[in-house]
This record gives sequence, structure tokens and C-alpha cells, in this order.
Amino acid sequence: MMSGMSKKAIAAALSTMIGLSSAAALPMTVMADDNGYKTKELKVAIWDNNQLNGLQQIADEWSKKSGVKVQIDVITWNEYWTLLESGASGGTLPDVFWMHINEAQKYMDADMLLNLNDYIEADDAIDLNNYYDGIVNIYRSNDVQYALPKDHDTIALLYNKSIFDKYGVDYPTDDWDWDDYCAAAAAITKAGKDDDIYGTAMNTNDGQDGWYNFIYDFGGKLISDDGKTSGMDDENTIKAMTYLADNLFPSMPDQSLMAVTAPDVMFLSGKIGMMLQGSWMVNTFYTAENASDYAWAEIPYYDANGNGSCDDGERCSMYNGLGWAASANTADPKAAYDLISAFCSKEGQLKQSELGVTMAAYKGASDAFVDAFKEMDISPFLDVEKNGTLIQHPASRNTTVWESGFTTGLVAAWQDPSSMADVCKQMATMMNKALANEQ
Repeated sequence: MMSGMSKKAIAAALSTMIGLSSAAALPMTVMADDNGYKTKELKVAIWDNNQLNGLQQIADEWSKKSGVKVQIDVITWNEYWTLLESGASGGTLPDVFWMHINEAQKYMDADMLLNLNDYIEADDAIDLNNYYDGIVNIYRSNDVQYALPKDHDTIALLYNKSIFDKYGVDYPTDDWDWDDYCAAAAAITKAGKDDDIYGTAMNTNDGQDGWYNFIYDFGGKLISDDGKTSGMDDENTIKAMTYLADNLFPSMPDQSLMAVTAPDVMFLSGKIGMMLQGSWMVNTFYTAENASDYAWAEIPYYDANGNGSCDDGERCSMYNGLGWAASANTADPKAAYDLISAFCSKEGQLKQSELGVTMAAYKGASDAFVDAFKEMDISPFLDVEKNGTLIQHPASRNTTVWESGFTTGLVAAWQDPSSMADVCKQMATMMNKALANEQ
């Protein structure tokens, strides 16, 4: 892994890898076809099998018009980034692939991604003003756009109706604040003690779909606006994390259990009454064996003195979005960009929503995503955009370094809630060192 390397070292290493892998594996140049394409097939890499069928359908429709076949390969999350960092897996980089906020900056710095500026300027189907600004900006560096926004996501409350029914606890509503959430979690945990049922669950690495939301709702922050210092020692951050430790940890499985079995797996096994989840996970629960037991409500809110990132009594939801990028060394940049454009155009984004792939990055194109799940009401994911404040997922050039530090470093506080304030300060020290190494 290169996460601890300097910016120059990363750029040099990645550029070398690209050159070696692409020089060895790129096909010989062929004459362009009638569409201006030099290739007959594009290789695409993603990491979510739930999205494969819908994206392949969109790609196949583009193939009928372009004459270029699209092969989409699903690669596990860890192997995915190993593939991109090594520059090749079995011969070459994929032509088109997903980018994530945690990884994008170092790949942009290393010139590993195709510069899309000229392609966008010549493309009538793409106007970046039509997309969520935060997601556009994630994939822009030094005035160069390196990826087009693929989607956006929000957070909602997922609950198991059968567990609430069994223990006589009222279902969550869109009016719940965090005190309501904690009270229901405690009631389920107490009533379900003999059955090993817990009210809720949240692991140390459940940031975007977990404790990050608390921090911003309480007025704290994870990172400064300039991305140079940690916010883990901020007074309101500590207040949020202490609230979490005092009021929700007693209603969760022991950290050692959640480290072995992820909270979402526990939920699917009928051991958890409710939890926070991201819209990217809807398909997992919609297709589950007990899907009829599952329902969604808006993420709760913090009702205090109005000093939070959200207005008093208003909910906060983290949001993020992936980007479609192309290899800087793809054999056919025009074909690679045109496929990306097909995914990200208004037509492609609406189709993505209609097929239930994900919510769209194109503004106003996500209503169809809700309609795609006929037997489950997932409207809370969109309602939060009307009733709350979206907070962009915090990031820096090497986000994975300090986020990995959270995963291990916060374990002590999960095991001993009384230590939360001290542990948060330790996380700030860890994070500040990581951020200093990025400069």
C-alpha cells in the first residue's frame, strides 16, 4: 500500500506502474471505426455486485449504438484498490472504473486518470451544473475534471418490525430525535436479553453510516475546512461521541462480537432491532429472506440549542458519491469517455434510478430510485434532503490512513465508554500526524 508515501513518491510510483503495465499489455493501434473508436471492447471495473445487472444493461444499450462491447468485472473492495495501485492485474488497468472520495486525490495527483476537460466541453449531454456540487468537486484537481459524478447517497434508519412487535416497542417515526432512538434501543435490549437481541449496533468503522452523523448533528467536525487539522478534539465532537457512548453503547453487542460479525450481518440474522444504513445498501435488504420485516425511517435528529451543523431540530445526513473515471493510458480515450457519458448523462442517470442501481448524481433524477422498490418504502433517503441538511463525507488526500486509525483506535472507547473523551483526543493526535504527512 502507498498510503504512507509522499505526494511525489506516490506520483512517481503510480506513473511508473502505469507505464510498465500499459506498455506490456496495450493492444496495437488499429484504425478508428465509423464512430471514431479504435477498440472493440472496453474493460470496466466496479466493486458492488448489487449494481452489476443494472449497469450492464445501460452499457449494453450504449454498445448497440457504438459497436463497442463492454465487459464489467466486479472486484472485491480490497482487491479493487490493489488492482489500481499495482497498475495491472493480469496484464492491464481497466479502461473505465469507479473512483471514491477516500482514494481520488492521490490518483489525480499521479496523473493516473484521464483528463476529461476537453471531452466534457465537447459533450452536449454533460453540464456539470446539473450535478451535486460536492460530488463534482471531489473529482476535480487543479481545474481538471478527472471523473464524472456517478451517484449520491444518504443515510436512513433501518428497523426490523418483527423485533419491535415482539417486544412491544413502537416503530420509529420521522419525528424521532436521538433520545427517542436511544430509548427504543434500550427497551429492545432489556426485553430481548434472554434472546440475545440488541436494540442497535454500530462498529468503529461505521463512519459515514454511523457515528459521523452524530458528530455533525451535534455541531462537531471530523476535519477542518482546509483539510489540515483534525476535529476529533473539538468540544462538540467529544460531546457527540460521549452521548453515543453513554446512551447507545449499552444497547449494542460487545465490540469484540461486532468486530467478528459486522452489524449489517447481525441485523440480517435477526439479532439487531435497528441501525443506521446508507442508500447504497437498499438492495441488500430488499432482496433478503426476511425483507418483509424491514422498514425505513428518516435519520433521527439532535434537538438542543441550535449550535450544530444543522438547525435546531433538523436532522443531518452524511452524503457521498462515486465517480466514473478512465485510465490515462486507456487504448481508446474517446470510447472510454463516451461510455462514461452514457452512464452520467441525464438519460443514463434516470435509467440507473429506474433500475434500482443507486440514487443519481444528476439533480432531480433520483425519484425513480424510490419507485424501483415497489414492496419497500425507501422514501426517507430522499426525504432527508428536503427535511434536513446533507453533510459531505470529509476527506483529505490520504483519507484511508486516518480512517483506518479510527477503526482500530476507537476500539478502546467502544470497550470502555468512560474513556471516550480521552480516546477522541488520541484520535485527533493520530489524525493530525497523518494530515501533516500529506503536506
